[in-house]
Amino acid sequence: MSSALSPPRVPKPKGTQPSHYYESFLEKKGPCDQDYRRFWAGLQGPTIYFYSSNRDFQPLEKIELRTFVKLTDHSPRGSSRDPGIHFTLVLWNQEIKFKMESLESREMWKGFILTVVELRVPSNLTLLPGHLYMMAEVLEKEEARRALEVPSCFLKVSRLEAQLLLERYPECGNLLLRPSGDGKDGVSITTRQLLNETPVIRHYKVKKEGVKYVIDVEDPVSCASLDAVVHYLVSHTKRALVPFLMEEDYEKVLGYVDADNENGESVWVSPSNRGSGPASLTNVPKPLPPVPTSVSSQDKLPPLPPLPQLPDHQDESYVTPIDDVPAVEYMNQDVSPSSRPQVIPKPKKLEKLPAKPPKPPIVPKPDLKAINGAWAKKLGGGSPQALSLVTSKELLGLGQMQNGPEGLGDVTAELQEKLQKRRALEH
Repeated sequence: MSSALSPPRVPKPKGTQPSHYYESFLEKKGPCDQDYRRFWAGLQGPTIYFYSSNRDFQPLEKIELRTFVKLTDHSPRGSSRDPGIHFTLVLWNQEIKFKMESLESREMWKGFILTVVELRVPSNLTLLPGHLYMMAEVLEKEEARRALEVPSCFLKVSRLEAQLLLERYPECGNLLLRPSGDGKDGVSITTRQLLNETPVIRHYKVKKEGVKYVIDVEDPVSCASLDAVVHYLVSHTKRALVPFLMEEDYEKVLGYVDADNENGESVWVSPSNRGSGPASLTNVPKPLPPVPTSVSSQDKLPPLPPLPQLPDHQDESYVTPIDDVPAVEYMNQDVSPSSRPQVIPKPKKLEKLPAKPPKPPIVPKPDLKAINGAWAKKLGGGSPQALSLVTSKELLGLGQMQNGPEGLGDVTAELQEKLQKRRALEH
């Protein structure tokens, strides 16, 4: 009985080695490095890639040369003599030091970097004719590659958005390409520089004529590609203009937020540290509680209006400073009193009246015997004058009491009866 044929094994595809213009071992020291680190490095286009070995195809780091400023030779620290194996790559926002294996390797790296950045073969380096021929071939490849590539500083934004990007991110560059406002195949250029700490914004127009791009200035400049346009602007301004390039930072370790079972607080956990339990990151700051501030309704600013979109047929004005842009009317400007809405005050609530009138105070009954006795002693006992005085005063008080509260009428009648009996006894 014949056995079933098994399918042939297909070898797993291996990563292909990247093709570089030039590659070799070198040592690199960045701004955050305390000492040199050894890499296998390769130059491809305007980028230097760094690998752990010459068998790897996945780079560990990379350096973009679009913000190139210059190359300088330097001596190691503590030595006055240059051994010829060190040089510094100065970019617009950082400096990186390199240490090569030999003088020839240093001159080769400097030559290929300048060829890619300046699009010309350097003539002021110690190079052999074979080295110059290799750099001429690299120059042809780089020019052909850039003719088909859109520059990284080309962004699909409007005129106003380009100005805002250059203003908010000055560390990323000051030269930006954008689509033209007339809706044609041309592009526009926006630049932002500081003149005595005053921002100066300029706009330039680039027309497309066939396969060429022409910078529309007093003396028109024809370029083979958009990248050549950027290179012309950078090289003819003493590298004062730097292509705009947004830097994106990516994490190297996967992590997530989890709750600690012991104290219930949220911590940052990495899968590699899962076996040892969740550990909170020290470099992740806790959010601060909101600070209560009393802000009146007049101090609150209204939301900013959306950015206006430029129509395709709008005719732009180029090479104009930012001061020529018409002033924008903001929402929080002073408003004339006539246009302000009148605020009607809310009516005050009326106080509630009591349902029943308050009761009159209760007046205690006067003790007539005590009053008569006191008056009699003062007037000399029981003389007729004293009695008559007391009687008249009592009658006056009784008359007033009759007009007072209820229940005093009976007391008055009783007093009158007693007075009549006392008079009868005296006579």
